[in-house]
Order: sequence, then C-alpha cells, then structure tokens
Amino acid sequence: MTVTDTVHGSTETPAPWTASAALRQADPLVADLLAAERERRADSLQLLAGENLTSPAVLAALGGPLIDKYAEGYPGHRHHTGCAPADTVELLAVDRARALFGAPHANVQPRSATSAMLAAYAALLRPGDAVLSMSLQHGGHLSCGSRANFSGRWFDFVGYGVRAGDELVDLDQVRDLARTHRPKAIIAGGISHPRHLDWAAFREIADEVGAYLIASAAQTIGLVAAGAAPSPVPYADVTVAATHKLLRGPRGGLLLCTAELADRIDRAVFPFTQGGAAMNEVAGKAVALLEAGTPQYASYIGRAVAGARALAGALAAGGARPLTGGTDTHLVTVDISGFGLSGAEAERRCAGAGLMLGKCALPFDPAPPSEASGIRLGTGTVAAQGMGETELAEVGTLIAQVLDSGTDARIRGRVQALARAFAGHR
Repeated sequence: MTVTDTVHGSTETPAPWTASAALRQADPLVADLLAAERERRADSLQLLAGENLTSPAVLAALGGPLIDKYAEGYPGHRHHTGCAPADTVELLAVDRARALFGAPHANVQPRSATSAMLAAYAALLRPGDAVLSMSLQHGGHLSCGSRANFSGRWFDFVGYGVRAGDELVDLDQVRDLARTHRPKAIIAGGISHPRHLDWAAFREIADEVGAYLIASAAQTIGLVAAGAAPSPVPYADVTVAATHKLLRGPRGGLLLCTAELADRIDRAVFPFTQGGAAMNEVAGKAVALLEAGTPQYASYIGRAVAGARALAGALAAGGARPLTGGTDTHLVTVDISGFGLSGAEAERRCAGAGLMLGKCALPFDPAPPSEASGIRLGTGTVAAQGMGETELAEVGTLIAQVLDSGTDARIRGRVQALARAFAGHR
C-alpha cells in the first residue's frame, strides 16, 4: 500500500506505508520514546504482577479501523449510525466471554477492572452502604475501600484479613464481621494473595447475611479461563475482571453476572459510569477471549503457574519468605524483611539489576505502605516470552542475591542474557 503525504500541505513521493514510519515522520520524539521502551524491555525481565504482553493478534485488532468508531450504547441500540460491524464485534466478544466462563451475562465495555468495579457498585449499592472486603494491607485493591479512591469515600467499608499463622483468608473472621455489620455486598479476592479462594464458603456467608457477592478476579481470571483455578462465576452475583494481565488482551475490564442482574450491570456501565465504548478495545477483547480457549493458552498458563512455584522455591532457598509458604497462581508475594531491606529499597535494587518487580505491603506489616516489607512478583510476562521452571528458578536465585548483597556486573549480565534470549517470543 502506498500513500502520498499531505500533512500541512506538503507532498512527497509515495512510499510504502507503515504505522511506525508514519509516527517517525509525524512525531520523532514520541517515536524515540517508544523505541526506548522497547530497548528497556529487551534488557530487563518484567516480573510485575499486573503486566503482560498482548498477543500479536490483539495488537492488530487494537490498531484496526474500529479505533475510529464511536458506538455509544449497546448493539442494536446505539446513539450513532454506521455501527453494524461494531455491533457484531461486541456481540462476538460477549458470546465468547459467556462461553469461556460459563456466565449468563457479560459486559465487555469497561475500560479497566477499576471502572468495572465502579459499575458493579453502581448496580448493587447506594452511597453509605456497608461493604465487606479484603483489607488493603492484607491484599485488597484500592477500589475496595481506600480513602484515596471513590470506594472508600462513597461506601462504608469493613476489612477482613488473613490468619497470622498460615496467612490464608480467615473465613471465621469474614463470617463474624458479616454477621456484625450486615453488609450490602461482600467482595472476595484481592491483588496479592497467592492462593485460591473458597468461593463456596464466601457464597454461604453472603447468603446468611443477605449480601451480594462480588468476585474481584482481575489477577486470576486468566487462570480460570484455562481451568487452572476454581471459577467464581457459579458463586458470585458479579465477577469483576481485567482483560490484560493473564488474559493477554487489551488494557480493559470485564463484568460477568447473573441473568437477573444483566440489565442493572449494563445500565451501570453505560450511561451511568462510562460514555461510548472503545470499540478497538472491544475487538481486542474478542480476540483475547478466543485465544484464551485454546490449548496453547492452557499450556501458557500451566507454564506461568509452574514457573511461579519454581520462583517461590528459589527465593525461599535464598533467604526470602514467600507468604503462605508458596503459591497456587502466577503470583508470588514475599517477605524480604530478613534481608534488612524495605520493599521500596528491594524494588530499587532489583530494578538496578534489570529485575522489574514491585514493593508490596504485607499482612500485619509494621512498615508504612510507601516502604512496605514485601515484594510482589508475577510470571505472566516472562511465561508469555517462553520462560519455564528452570529459568524462573534461576531468576529467583538472582533476586535473592541482589537482596542479599546488591547487584554486580555478573548479575546484570546474566539478567540481560536471559531477557535477550527470550525477547523474540510473544
């Protein structure tokens, strides 16, 4: 394909067109910044739990013509004309989400898991209602009660936590708090708890006190898609998920709910909390949901989980303490206070070695959240690049060495070698 450049009235000889060439010509500064990001990734290992690599097919959908289409509303009931292809794409994404997760209803329009959670609250709650959720220090998300977030300002949150002995969710405490506070909704799930949840037990508690059950599954929905984690969908009234992270889709949110709540959820997304959907993201979600049902995706998830266990084992051997003694998922949350470091200092040290991970507050943590006593890691990205148990065991050993004595040229060189060896995979 060739085009003639007529930007600002100029005309040049037609040349083969590519998106990167167009960006380079129009805005070399941004083109350079994107190149710098590619170089950063090529020389480091991405172990941040909330990140992943979108698949090539999803990237193609994101850059397709639906990026320009305004499709406010829902299929068959848009506020703009010319939406026939957009309607079909959205219906396809909805059908694939329902089939993949066995859900009576799905909404694929939320722009993030946080905006999906906002819509769930809007559908089920009124300002001032009591909500029971995992406390932030024990692994809950900002949208589950932080005073810096809409949730903590609009609703009356009560936090439950984990047991001090084994660091598993304290269901006795959940039940006692539910009986005391009679919440309108109970939220099960968090962002740094590495073990599977007992969805049936949460459902039982919610039924006892007449509460809605909301599953916060942004981190784990990809595991559910591959059959590597128990599904919250049969138990929860509403399941809130992210389509990036393990699903390898575009940055965005997903809502799954009962048939009875379908209309309330849809109206809470549009027009209550959002305007027109980003239809290129909806197309990317459709692709990701299709790919998540393949044997290749199941193999990827298996590699991510096995790699996380190898990573946790190597960190434990190196002197760190994985919470709960290990992991059921792609998440590894680690107490690094035995090294005499805060989580913030550990994050800085590891970044200097090219090991990109995040600080993390721990249950019963004496340190302030800005410093914390832990780190949180995820294997989604490196597993997508092809790394398995052998490589992630070595990565755990390298992290422990950095925490113990800092980085050096040998460690940095080995991290770069691993990153470059798997940089071509996606």
